[in-house]
Amino acid sequence: MIVNISEAKAQLSKLIDRVYHGEKVVIAKHNLPIADLVPHKPEGKRELGFLRGQVDVLDEALFGEDVEIEGMFYGEDACES
Repeated sequence: MIVNISEAKAQLSKLIDRVYHGEKVVIAKHNLPIADLVPHKPEGKRELGFLRGQVDVLDEALFGEDVEIEGMFYGEDACES
């Protein structure tokens, strides 16, 4: 399917839906093909844990108690006991 830019702007949602369902859409300017609208294909696998050993997070920073925040939730009196 070939679509001129002005039509592509007006119909972008519908064109993306067609691409999602496997159709290739060619965007053209003055009937000259410029770009292909095709499904995205990731460029390789994601690497999990690539920051391992480079970041230190103290458990107390994540799970420690904060008196001021507890006071907002439970009232100032609950924090004093």
